[in-house]
Amino acid sequence: MKRMFNVMLSLTVILSAAVFFSCEEKRGELKKIWYDGSYNRDFNDLNDVHLSVAKKIGIAPVSSREEAEHASRDMVEIETNDYYEVEELTHSIPYLVPEAATLLSDIGKNFQDSLRNLNASLYKIKVTSVTRTVADVKKLKRRNSNSSLNSAHQYGTTFDVSWARYAKVDEKDTLTIDKDRLKMVLASVLRDLRRADRCYIKHERKQGCFHITAREP
Repeated sequence: MKRMFNVMLSLTVILSAAVFFSCEEKRGELKKIWYDGSYNRDFNDLNDVHLSVAKKIGIAPVSSREEAEHASRDMVEIETNDYYEVEELTHSIPYLVPEAATLLSDIGKNFQDSLRNLNASLYKIKVTSVTRTVADVKKLKRRNSNSSLNSAHQYGTTFDVSWARYAKVDEKDTLTIDKDRLKMVLASVLRDLRRADRCYIKHERKQGCFHITAREP
């Protein structure tokens, strides 16, 4: 009898644990995703605003990638991680001043926290451009006449995050969130950080990105 009782008790514990973990893993119904603002109005900080703060807290522009190793300020190398993915960089190098590197990490973390709160699938943001050398800026100008030779990207304070492309964290997750709704979530995160005086932001329509410059801490 005692042995049977112990067996039944063990089965009860196992079943209770299974129910607990099952409930814990349940995502819940996807909440409504919406952005109650205007991308162009909410993120319209012009180049001179970005440049002003970039010159204050950033590095002196460097002429080449080799010279960037001896920049006037310490730089942080940014790499793909749990919160963001660095795309192949053709006209920039993956280094930022510490304030900008921290801002980028916070954007990625807050983005995923917001997705969790919405019961959505998790995604990483994609970084499309980082710090540009003087040579990078000149090359980009020849390729794109709309780009500026006086770019905030030269100071290590500025990076671009795509609003059109994202990396899904778990490809086995059957729930897919389309890019328009992911942009809404990202915009909400960025608006909060901008209102907290953490950054300046320009919504770039043709380039498909948010152009972001860290502000003074």
